[in-house]
Order: sequence, then structure tokens, then C-alpha cells
Amino acid sequence: MEVILLERISRLGQMGDTVKVKDGFARNFLLPQGKALRANEANKHKFEGQRAQLEARNLERKAEASKVAETLDGKSFVAVRSAGETGQLYGSVSTRDIADLITAEGFSVNRNQILLNQPIKAIGLTNVAIALHPEVEVTVTLNVARTADEAERQAKGETLTTAEAIYGDDINENARPDAFFDPNEEEAAGEEA
Repeated sequence: MEVILLERISRLGQMGDTVKVKDGFARNFLLPQGKALRANEANKHKFEGQRAQLEARNLERKAEASKVAETLDGKSFVAVRSAGETGQLYGSVSTRDIADLITAEGFSVNRNQILLNQPIKAIGLTNVAIALHPEVEVTVTLNVARTADEAERQAKGETLTTAEAIYGDDINENARPDAFFDPNEEEAAGEEA
């Protein structure tokens, strides 16, 4: 199906382009969302009549997104989640969770704007891209940790997936040497007697 794009869509085209897309993509996404019109003569004339208004609205939205991008770009957000000793989360951090964290800080972001290829399933620092507008994209840092204290340590560059990092550096010093049983020692002691 051929459609006329009413706004820029990544990996598809610019506003005003006539592109060929799959029928389902057009019927289920582009047309209901108001991002495109079917490419026929009546719609081409309608688009040309509205072109100036559409471009003005696009520039207005882009300017608003740029203002938000200036304050949001490079910010860091902390997500506290339960995780095992190896750093594997008992669940994941999805786009909805990230959108909620950013919205709680006073920014207006939908989960559809967060560009995440797969859910985050381990603790650590992750860069997350956010498309505030088809032409405005920012990157924020998501700090996933078990506690707020660990989040601060992670932000300083410490790796928290080792036992020493979790329990402290003296984990091996506190071990009782007599707690370890060596069967070879007992046999050697029995042979001497």
C-alpha cells in the first residue's frame, strides 16, 4: 500500500514522502495514529493544502522537544531492583519502568519514546536512548542496583557483581581455617600412627 507521510518516521521517510509499506503496518499503525494518508489524488491535494500547517506544527513540536532535551540529556536515573549475587535481576527493567522513573523526576515521557532493544536483566549502568521527537533524541544513564548505596558505588565506577563487592573485602579473612575438612590430611595422620 502506498501512503503519504504526515511526519518524519525513522527508517521510512520524511514528511510529504510517498512510500510503499505493508498493508498491516499502514492499517494498524500509520493510518490510525494520523501519521500517514492513503496515497490517492484526493489525499495528495488535501496534503498539499495542509502542508504549511503540518510543517509549522512539526517545527513547534521539535522546538518543545529540544527544550526538554537540553535538560534531560545526560541525566542519570536510579532503579532499585532485587538481584542475585551474580548481578542477575529477579525480573527486568522494561520501557514502562524507565518511563515511570523519568516521569517521577518531572519529565513527560511515554514508554513508546524509549528506545530499548531488549529489557535490562542485570545490574549496572546502561545508556538508554529516548526519542522525544522523530528528529530529537537524547541519551540518559540508567543505574540499576540492589540498594541506593550500591547505586552510588556503581556510579563511581565500582563493579558489584563479585562476592567481595557485595559482602566486603574481608570475606575470605573471616573464614575459619578449621572449618575446611581435608580428607587427605586425616589419612596421612592415620598412617603415621
